[in-house]
Amino acid sequence: MEHYDAIGRRKTAVARVRLIPGKGEYRVNGRTLDEYFKRATLLMIIEQPFELTNTKGKFDVIANIDGGGLRGQAEALRLGISRALLKWNEELRPELRAAGFLTRDPREVERKKYGQPKARKKFQFSKR
Repeated sequence: MEHYDAIGRRKTAVARVRLIPGKGEYRVNGRTLDEYFKRATLLMIIEQPFELTNTKGKFDVIANIDGGGLRGQAEALRLGISRALLKWNEELRPELRAAGFLTRDPREVERKKYGQPKARKKFQFSKR
């Protein structure tokens, strides 16, 4: 059985994605997409690569996602799906690249520094 595997990352979230030709069903950590991602905006983010490439309903998606929050996980899943679609058909690269779905967002949380309440915020200065 042919399948296309890829990994997507965002912040601290990692999504291992497998696309299998099928009816468009999703399994995310053993649950359906609607059970796992309850917000409509997250569902929209995840389906963007399929809508852009007119492949909606052609692939079943099996994903294992670990780490991060729901938003980071959804964007990691989108990157994984986009990379897997490229393995299926390399000619989709220009559209996916133009939409920004192949770029791994490098932004990470900055660490907290000692002597400060947060990463950049300083304690209030007192002259006297």
